[in-house]
Amino acid sequence: MLVKTYGSAVYGVDAITITIEVNVSAGLKYFIVGLPDNAVKESLQRIESAIKNNGLYMPRTKLVVNMAPADIKKSGSAFDLPIALGILGATDQLTHPEKLQQYIIMGELSLDGHIQPLKGALSIAMQAKREGFKGLIFPSANAREAAMVEGLEVYGVDHLSQVVQMLKGETRLTPVFANAAEEFNIAPGIGDIDFSEVKGQENIKRALEIAAAGGHNALLIGPPGAGKTMLAKRLPGILPPFSLQEALETTKIHSVAGKLPAHTALIQQRPFRSPHHTISDVALVGGGASPQPGEISLAHNGVLFLDELPEFKRSVLEVMRQPMEERKVTISRARTALDFPAGFMLIASMNPCPCGFYNHPEKECACAPGKVQQYLNKISGPLLDRIDLHVEVTPVAFTQLNSTDLPRADSSATIRERVIRARNIQAERYRQYPGTHANAQISSKLLREYCTPDATGAALLKTAMSRLNLSARAYDRILKVSRTIADLEGSTQVLSAHIAEAIQYRSLDREAWGN
Repeated sequence: MLVKTYGSAVYGVDAITITIEVNVSAGLKYFIVGLPDNAVKESLQRIESAIKNNGLYMPRTKLVVNMAPADIKKSGSAFDLPIALGILGATDQLTHPEKLQQYIIMGELSLDGHIQPLKGALSIAMQAKREGFKGLIFPSANAREAAMVEGLEVYGVDHLSQVVQMLKGETRLTPVFANAAEEFNIAPGIGDIDFSEVKGQENIKRALEIAAAGGHNALLIGPPGAGKTMLAKRLPGILPPFSLQEALETTKIHSVAGKLPAHTALIQQRPFRSPHHTISDVALVGGGASPQPGEISLAHNGVLFLDELPEFKRSVLEVMRQPMEERKVTISRARTALDFPAGFMLIASMNPCPCGFYNHPEKECACAPGKVQQYLNKISGPLLDRIDLHVEVTPVAFTQLNSTDLPRADSSATIRERVIRARNIQAERYRQYPGTHANAQISSKLLREYCTPDATGAALLKTAMSRLNLSARAYDRILKVSRTIADLEGSTQVLSAHIAEAIQYRSLDREAWGN
């Protein structure tokens, strides 16, 4: 007897429906065909034990399991449950095997029949909705995540016997209900760390506010202990809150990578990823034998913080250049090419030289002549060009650290309000352009339309281009940053003051820096 069930395979961050055909006929041996990997091939041993340990019958005749489309590799252990149910249906152990075709069924089986969680539940649910399936039968641990997609009956199960009894009509399972809008509205706070706790460094706070308001990349340069990492870690507290669409996109990526926190159905805070400088190329951009999202995709709609930037391998840094422009990563293999989203803000920090004290107001730099420039040359010019803000961080004086008379700095909540106002201006301005939500994302056409400075600003920019020997990309970055500064002030026109402030954030473009 032939029975069909349906599972799903995740490729990149999207899912493909897999038809699982199970045929039991006269003969001997078990076969799984359709490009299964070792985890899928081994499933028959797990399935046989689970079926027998629950008082059910495993056929001793010829058993063929075909996974279509047969030219796509099937990987992972989550196909155990649909294969097991297909075998039970093909051996007349289910009362209504035709019900199996109404659901996407996924889950790894333990030898006693318990069902283990899977990756990519949200992606699978979205694809099931597009293809018109009635519902999903998933492990309980993934049910609320899948239920974020409206219009599907999602059944969370913990054991093979539950599914069998449901399909026999012996019990009725209650679908898991989750309202994505309600879940999204349970917004968490902005965190325990706050900009108001930082004494001094007002110019750095201003630069990070501009970066957050326009989605710009930033590089903080300063000696050890100046507060670079401390300031960067407070950046997520001033970023605008997620939209529901952004939350779903981010949740989908983390689910596929298996990084979704336990008992979390929807990620509500913008991600802040801070990989160590020993990270490999593949771990940063994604890939591997079975391509998985890398750190830059896990930072999608959030922040990627690279501490001690020159200590990263040059090859690792160079692979970021294309994703920073295109906001996606394309992983190409002989048989396929996968796209991973990579719309992240890059915030990096570095010492100005190997000893760390170049340009320090009190300590002497101990580096040999030329070492400062050599240290900076570890970061390529094209990568620096793609970083909008280069900000020098100087240590805070003892009098400021120890003073109790200084006025309290703006809190993260106050700064965040200004950032949200600026982002709302940009969202309204670019509402006709899909995929463009912030000034850092605008194309050359939109740059000419919305970022044209006044006459004084244009003259100032011309002088800066000549004296600092700036590239065309740096020219674009200055205009985008000046547009953000104007938005923070509520100005419709980019003025010379906005251009001047944007130019000062190009520290590393000055030929005298490091010489």
